[in-house]
Amino acid sequence: MNLAKSLTRTPRAFNEDRGRDAVAALADLPSELTALVHGSAGSSPYLGQLIEKEAAWLPAALQDADGAVQSELSACLAAPYDAVASQLRRSKRRIALLTALADLGGAWDLHKVTSTLTDLADTACTAALRAGIAAQIKRGKIPGLTEDDVETAGGVVVLAMGKMGAHELNYSSDIDLICLFDESRFDHADFSEARAGFIRATRQMSSLLNDLTGDGYVFRTDLRLRPDPAVTPVCMGMEAAERYYESLGRTWERAAYIKARPAAGDLAAGAAFIETLRPFVWRKHLDFAAIQDAHDMRLAIREHKGLGGPITLSGHNMKLGRGGIREIEFFTQTRQLIAGGRDPSLRLRGTCESLSALADKGWVEPELAGVLTDHYTAHRTFEHRLQMVRDAQTHTLPTTDAGFDRLAGLMDMDRADLVTDLHRRLHAVHEATEGFFAPDASAEAVNYDLDQDLIERWQSYPALRTQRGAATFERIKPALLARLAQAPRPNEALLALDGFLKGLPAGVQLFSLFDANPSLVDLLVDIVATSPALAQHLSRNAAVFDAVIGGDFFSPWPGAQLQAGLEQELAREADYEAKLDMTRRWAKEWHFRIGVHLLRGLITPQDAGAQYSDLARAVLQALWPEVVAQFSTRHGPPPGNGAVILGMGSLGAGALNPASDLDMIVIYDPADVEMSDGKRPLAARQYYARLTQAMITALTVPMAQGRLYEVDMRLRPSGNKGPVATSWASFDNYQRTQAWVWEHLALTRAQVIAGAPQLAEQVENLRCDILQNARDSAKIIAEVATMRTRIADAKTPVSVWEPKIGAGRMQDIELLAQAGALISGDAPRQIAEGLVACVAARLLSDADRQVLLQTYEMCWTLQICARLLTTDVLDPSDVGSGAMSFVCRTLKTDSAEALERKLNAAYAAAGAIIDATVGTGVS
Repeated sequence: MNLAKSLTRTPRAFNEDRGRDAVAALADLPSELTALVHGSAGSSPYLGQLIEKEAAWLPAALQDADGAVQSELSACLAAPYDAVASQLRRSKRRIALLTALADLGGAWDLHKVTSTLTDLADTACTAALRAGIAAQIKRGKIPGLTEDDVETAGGVVVLAMGKMGAHELNYSSDIDLICLFDESRFDHADFSEARAGFIRATRQMSSLLNDLTGDGYVFRTDLRLRPDPAVTPVCMGMEAAERYYESLGRTWERAAYIKARPAAGDLAAGAAFIETLRPFVWRKHLDFAAIQDAHDMRLAIREHKGLGGPITLSGHNMKLGRGGIREIEFFTQTRQLIAGGRDPSLRLRGTCESLSALADKGWVEPELAGVLTDHYTAHRTFEHRLQMVRDAQTHTLPTTDAGFDRLAGLMDMDRADLVTDLHRRLHAVHEATEGFFAPDASAEAVNYDLDQDLIERWQSYPALRTQRGAATFERIKPALLARLAQAPRPNEALLALDGFLKGLPAGVQLFSLFDANPSLVDLLVDIVATSPALAQHLSRNAAVFDAVIGGDFFSPWPGAQLQAGLEQELAREADYEAKLDMTRRWAKEWHFRIGVHLLRGLITPQDAGAQYSDLARAVLQALWPEVVAQFSTRHGPPPGNGAVILGMGSLGAGALNPASDLDMIVIYDPADVEMSDGKRPLAARQYYARLTQAMITALTVPMAQGRLYEVDMRLRPSGNKGPVATSWASFDNYQRTQAWVWEHLALTRAQVIAGAPQLAEQVENLRCDILQNARDSAKIIAEVATMRTRIADAKTPVSVWEPKIGAGRMQDIELLAQAGALISGDAPRQIAEGLVACVAARLLSDADRQVLLQTYEMCWTLQICARLLTTDVLDPSDVGSGAMSFVCRTLKTDSAEALERKLNAAYAAAGAIIDATVGTGVS
């Protein structure tokens, strides 16, 4: 860049009293610049000194500023170790001068200015660290290292923190560094000696940067952000640092690592260390408790620095004071901490780019993000001008008229305009951020007509036993009680909420979520007042509320994209157990969404059944390859043509309810391969049996996030007594020669869910081939009649509210529909299509088909509603009025009594039709 030709603005800092063109002054008269800078209202003694020292170098540098900067950075890295100190100071002086001139003249924007200063800091740290490490290696103080290890600093990494980490260094900033070394490179016996050498090297690096010599200094260096700096050395092992953060790390340290990056030394080791801290920095769940933590930090800083008063410009701190830079940074980083664990796209270092990403994802209003970005840019520009005056690390506005005149000159503004602009910006930032950290207090408590004794008991519950949990709950309690008082039966809803609160193991995170998102209180009360079972589930899995805040909770169902979303999440987890736990969290959130949509009437019961099925399929399809990959690490890849998961029953038909088990059969094709090829090879039969068991474990084992599904393998040819996996040849032979009619009836609903595509096609072809064989309809009907009798003898319905088992109910209608499908030879999976097949086979009239279909849909609706409300048979006297209102509303009846009459009539009509079709014997 030709800086001389690009300085289009003419700040009074250069020519207020001269009336001389700044470009000409900079390009042609570098020797006079000292007088120009000193003689103006915006005088900068520091810049004047730099111009005097670099008068001979400056004209050429102005012609190619970017090239001059790169030349200085290269010189720093090329300097002999004994000359590094002087070279760093000369390059710092020159780059600081160019940066100031480009900034004051408007040639470089804020990003260019701060990134140039940060590039200098990175290079200076690299050169100084190499010099320090080289000295220790030369003296033989670091075991096993040679000159070849200097470039990577022997495993030491310098983590840039704060503004340096974000490439946002101030004009006269200190640099916050954390120095760590990779202890895994050394034998245990050499650890202490290596650590001592690295500590000396780090101190030498700091001295090379920090010491004030005749040539000045490079950067003031602060190493106190490391873990427990009062007792730990300036360079510590990565493992010790990791243990500290895992056990003792605080919210402010989490926030600090948002901007952390490896800047010098072993960059690969530094990146790996930051990755190990990802679970510490980025929590899996929305972390609204971080708001209170950040607010407490703000108040502590204000109190410590004495900055808690009103905004007055004289002596106001542009960084830490009200409406200052730190307010915008805290606002941005806290939002990142809240949501960044769930959304990696928010894990950015720069403040402005982070605000933009937060706006794109709906976490900050776009208008607010734009306003804060504008104020942040202006605040940082004011900060730079303040620091240019004397190269002082100051953020404090002047206290005299002369000081404001100088600042106005450096900003190319009239003093009155400057004062007005500062007032406006500081107040705007304070108003925009203060409400986020310290919202207005909740409405005063009102004594509603609720059971006060029950409310008093809440203080003894685990979630409210901590001081912080109780304090956070007190903020949301008025809104909770007000919403409960509006319920149709307030004390019934209160009792349901009590059960929810009693089951919560902890409350700070959830109560903070409600505090920051009051609309969730309405949703909570709706759920607990309607579905005690879902409320109980919520008390154990309260983090599923995260999904409501995630932005797409009420978006259209993603359908086929569901699996891709889970696969993306799985790809981010390196550890197998973490993948399993993450799958549970992900599935529970989607499961919760379906239930809420059904409770609120946003989807039909039929939609819900399809969505529960989509969810199960996505889990199986995404998780199966992960289980196979994990199993293969020990026993080798699947021998032969692999395996498939054949979904049976409701899973195969795509009609699951909230509490459904997964009926599955695993079929494998070894293709004459006898053994797997791995570290611990297994015979093919044993391989697939153990692989199947691994899949069952992945689905059913309780983990931190609970279990995924219960699995039922009883429909495989060998039932419960044989191997859990069935070979393709055995399955084919069994279905063709040995299977009972009821097993072929089950095939009508079977569908391959996951696994090897070629084998999946073979299984489906076999299914169609079996079902398309000519059938003796009389024999099938006789078998169905026998099955009805056996089912009736084994289990009778306990009440009218049991829609599955009994004459004229779900299972009864399913048997007839499957018989029709088997007789038709068309192999339809859906019950409606099976009933159409019954009409085609002249087993039913079309009028009877309609009666059975309507009854089946009524039973299905009752079943899915009941399973959302309770794990037992629905009992109107137990589930509460809110729950029964939901059931009646969904089934389009006015009352439980009317619904009972409607169900009994439907069962009787459907049972009579089936009796007439296949025979009696079912009670």
